[in-house]
Amino acid sequence: MRVFSLVCFLVSALFSCALFSGQALAADPVAGQQKSASCVACHGANGVAIIPGYPSLKGQNEQYLVMSMQAYKNKQRTGGMASMMQAQMSILSNEDIENIAAYFANMK
Repeated sequence: MRVFSLVCFLVSALFSCALFSGQALAADPVAGQQKSASCVACHGANGVAIIPGYPSLKGQNEQYLVMSMQAYKNKQRTGGMASMMQAQMSILSNEDIENIAAYFANMK
């Protein structure tokens, strides 16, 4: 019985940590909009690409956008316009990237 109680306590503690850490790390779309000035030149102020062949970001999955931008930042994506994207991402912090992703993902 004691082991079961201990396991329940640990599971509850881990769940609580995960729940509260997600809230504390929530991205800020307003901050993302402020940091997106260089993005809108190619991807559009409304998130719809204005240059043929460039992806529209409006309503994209937030985690996908974060992973894509991180891949450019880490030089894991190559080809096409990768060098331009790598340069753009190199000046952004991880928090900036998360905020920009939240901004475009939340566009309706």
